[in-house]
Amino acid sequence: MSDLHDLCKYASRPISQQYVENLQFYLKNGIPSTYTVEEAYNFNNNIEDVEPESTTTPLHLICTHLPDDCTPDELEVVQKMIETLLEYGAGWCLIDVNNDTPGCILIKRGLKTLPVYDQIVQAGVRAELLLRRVEEIEFVDEEDYLNDVEQNEHNSEIPDLVETLEPEQEAPDVQETPDVQNAPDVKEAPEVQEVPEAVESSKIGPKPDNSYDPLAPSNNQQTYLNTKLEYKDDALITKDRKDGVMMEWESDLMQMGCDSLFKGAVVEGDEKDEEVVVLNIGFGMGIIDTMIQKKVPTKHYICEAHPDVLAKLKQDGWYSKPNVVILEGRWQEQLSNLLSQGNVFFNGIYYDTYSEHYSDMLELFDFVVGLLKPHGVFSFFNGLGADRQVVYEVYKELVEIDLKNYGLDCKFVEYKVPEATMQKKQVTSESNEAQPQEHADSVWDGIKREYWSCPVYYHPEAKFMEY
Repeated sequence: MSDLHDLCKYASRPISQQYVENLQFYLKNGIPSTYTVEEAYNFNNNIEDVEPESTTTPLHLICTHLPDDCTPDELEVVQKMIETLLEYGAGWCLIDVNNDTPGCILIKRGLKTLPVYDQIVQAGVRAELLLRRVEEIEFVDEEDYLNDVEQNEHNSEIPDLVETLEPEQEAPDVQETPDVQNAPDVKEAPEVQEVPEAVESSKIGPKPDNSYDPLAPSNNQQTYLNTKLEYKDDALITKDRKDGVMMEWESDLMQMGCDSLFKGAVVEGDEKDEEVVVLNIGFGMGIIDTMIQKKVPTKHYICEAHPDVLAKLKQDGWYSKPNVVILEGRWQEQLSNLLSQGNVFFNGIYYDTYSEHYSDMLELFDFVVGLLKPHGVFSFFNGLGADRQVVYEVYKELVEIDLKNYGLDCKFVEYKVPEATMQKKQVTSESNEAQPQEHADSVWDGIKREYWSCPVYYHPEAKFMEY
């Protein structure tokens, strides 16, 4: 434990401006804002070449030791300390020894309503937006750069055939090199903290630090399409790994999605559209599609890419329904074809695929604005980062921002999820297989990993903005 860490434990009260000044002193003198308790322990005990498995940062300590009886003045000081740490690159989504982020700690302590929690959420939003901009920058490969330099040097050796006379120029004033020792303190550029990539449709949430497999069917679309699936009574799972592709507990959420789609059938006031055309991307267990059929739309498009699910569609007679159109293949190709045709537009579009990332949703937005009727509604299964509440709320804000950039206004309806989804399965120490539970049933029994742990579902409903 270092002096910086001790400072963030608020050993003395009241919490005054002196805390902020002491924090700034440590940071300006080179102690990283992400300096962890684990790193301090290793340093104090001369432990080298051992990478800590957890990252308990000063931000974690502030959230852990924030007094329950903080006065308004003290809370203002705490906010300044958090703001300072974030300015110096503190990680909003790093996890401590208990697998908690700073935001998770505040939630567990019942302090989610305090402004310090919103500070952390907003830090996550800024970090994701900044990271996206950084990823758009095209960096020059070192080898390509050296080849260009070598080529330029070679070209400069070729003499000019015509001598060009340049007018005499005075040598520019040479500025004196500044005295670095007397230069003011400069903050080190903060490291961009990456938001864990939320895999909305794979239902798995943020990437685990050690067990993330980029080629697993839950993370890789091509792997998923080549993976055998199995329909159970209450779930659609990958046959070998037991990943939850879709589950029966989502039925109420699907009903909300279905109801949203048909709100797009209303043109204005009580005026109904003569033709109601809806699109569902990702059939899964057919929960929402069965609900859509009960409302008898004019046309009901279903886009599905997995061969096992397509076989299920044929087996259950979906291909023979008079108002159903099956789009076989990935939505990226199928929607592009519809857009090119220019004669199909939807009152409602719903999106719930598997093994796709938020970056895929951003690509989908391009198609949504081109295929949605002016009074149409877009919705989706909102499982973005839903295995960690603070990440879920970061992505809620990101969705609003991104859809607004496309001219869509997104509203969220809160829905309390079934209690069974919050009940963790029991696992043995040797495997991740679900074990029988005596005290309560869990919807996750028999499923490889829980992809939901938030008490509230934010149901999205997006429509074109009114100007």
